Amino acid sequence: MQPVSILITNDDGYGADGLKALEASLGPVGTVWVVAPDREQSGQGHALTLNHPLRFHKRGPRHFVVQGTPTDCVYLGVHTILKGEARPGIVVSGINRGYNLGDDITYSGTVSAAFEATLMSLPAFAISQETGEGTPVDFEAAARFARTLVEQVLARGMPPDTLLNVNVPRGRPRGVRVTHQGKRLYPGGVIERFDPKGRSYYWIGGQSAEWEDDPKSDFAALEDGFVSVTPLHLDLTNHKVMDQVRGWNLEI
Repeated sequence: MQPVSILITNDDGYGADGLKALEASLGPVGTVWVVAPDREQSGQGHALTLNHPLRFHKRGPRHFVVQGTPTDCVYLGVHTILKGEARPGIVVSGINRGYNLGDDITYSGTVSAAFEATLMSLPAFAISQETGEGTPVDFEAAARFARTLVEQVLARGMPPDTLLNVNVPRGRPRGVRVTHQGKRLYPGGVIERFDPKGRSYYWIGGQSAEWEDDPKSDFAALEDGFVSVTPLHLDLTNHKVMDQVRGWNLEI
């Protein structure tokens, strides 16, 4: 029986320690293909490069770097790099340095890579590791859980149009919770500075945000020391308000 192909990517870049830990952990499960950006692509969201050429370079057996976004990596990986090979049995994005919780997943290149795989009807999940200021990042627990989750998905399958967003707390996890997406309360967070010539420039996201108090959310699970597993789906329709919108006076 041919080993299952596993495609992994990230948004921290090809040389990131989290990607290396993920590859090492998944090696015994199947044939791992690494297709990752040539540089950090955090905050790129679901960006797909359409207006200039894409290039990729081989760095070793089943190792490729792409001059593009995480979404580009999955797209090129499936349609070009692995063309002629076995279609990936699963796509894993991570291990991201820093969590991806709540509304922040809309910005996340890590999560968007898993979204892209799901659009291709491939089982996928994104996995992120919580970090702390001034402390080394330990990816061991996240890598171990990624392997467990890959084995479960390969054995059980993934529900249609679904991906999983996984976040792993610092330290030794107390367990695993299946959660829903939390809600972040943004304070604003644009900081103005001036360069030596007196010209203004800006940093976005300079202020820390708070989270709604919701014990079943992904944020609460991480705060309590649990791994958070949040099922996400491609259909963004808010079905609960469709009848309400139909009742509006909408005419042409």
